[in-house]
Amino acid sequence: MAEAEAPALPVEDPTLADRHLLALPAGVSPEEVGVLAASRFRGVRWEDAPASEAPTRTGVLPAVTAALGIRAVGRQAAPVRALRLARLSTLAGPYRTDAAGAVALGLPATTVMVWVLHTPRERGERPYPGGDRDGLKRAFPDGLPVREEGRVVQWLVAAARRLGGAVRTQTGAVLTPDPDASTDLTVLTDRWVEPATVLELVQRVQPRAYLSEAIPGSWKGPTLLAGRSSQGAVGGAPESGGSGLRSALEQHGVQDDDERQRLMAEADAFDELMLAAPPPSESFGVLVDLGVDGMLAVEVAACEQLPPLMEDLPWTKDGVVAYRVRWEPFEIEQIEQEKPSLPHRVARSRSAPLVAQVAKVLQAAVGGEVADEADFLVDPADL
Repeated sequence: MAEAEAPALPVEDPTLADRHLLALPAGVSPEEVGVLAASRFRGVRWEDAPASEAPTRTGVLPAVTAALGIRAVGRQAAPVRALRLARLSTLAGPYRTDAAGAVALGLPATTVMVWVLHTPRERGERPYPGGDRDGLKRAFPDGLPVREEGRVVQWLVAAARRLGGAVRTQTGAVLTPDPDASTDLTVLTDRWVEPATVLELVQRVQPRAYLSEAIPGSWKGPTLLAGRSSQGAVGGAPESGGSGLRSALEQHGVQDDDERQRLMAEADAFDELMLAAPPPSESFGVLVDLGVDGMLAVEVAACEQLPPLMEDLPWTKDGVVAYRVRWEPFEIEQIEQEKPSLPHRVARSRSAPLVAQVAKVLQAAVGGEVADEADFLVDPADL
């Protein structure tokens, strides 16, 4: 549906004040919104919007006389479609609006299309203090959305971030998520590549990359002066748990010396076997030290949950490997700030292109699809 063909949003409709709104700039088609919905929800489909869910423009026609008095006649907005997100939630639209109408609703003046969310109101407890990157704690100070409302509202914010739009919540708060805040990318493929090969690929972009020590087969046993051996040793750290752990072992541990020695011998034999013939790698990581900008990490492991949009692809049936490319800033708490500090944003602007370059190199080598933090697919050509 072209923007000019969309029905106008009746800004004066009082029911809009009780709805969550997705506001989008020019150039975003309904098909793009539908793809993002299918990336998060199963069974997404287009439906005709029920008359009860279509905003109406009241006061357009003059009042007419009825047999029992005066009644007002409203004109129904042009029929629109609704995107079924979940059992009780639909997204009706799009509706066109101008800058004046957008500002009247508290939306950015760049808004040209608005979608109206119909979902049950389900609120939980008041939000805990702490990070609020999406602004949901600010928007719902008396109780965060939970269950179905929580899922669809979180998707609204993610879609607004991806499409450069905004969300006006039923509480009246306007959320304008920063598109640059989404830096991490994941390559989803059916190909497993050994750690040395992944390291070589990452080093094409970042020569300083190195394998993380936390990979299977790299552990050489406990360090000296660890655990019980630390007690009374010069420079040794106290045992984790302190005297409470020792008391628990004295009460519940194996008391028989011969049985304890047998168990320790079995443990030593198992350790020797694992060190001599470690199991095949099931996950590993590659790290890049970015100095004051933080760390770049590539984490490789089996994908536990695919975006719904990919579940029916033929090559995903036998399992998928996820190559997650993450940026970890020096001040990690800044990631969860709705408005992070200037140093964080500067470091992010330098690190995000590196994440994209690494993801592009990996995808070129292993194939598959690239997804962003919200599980929305990304065209490798756009990286």
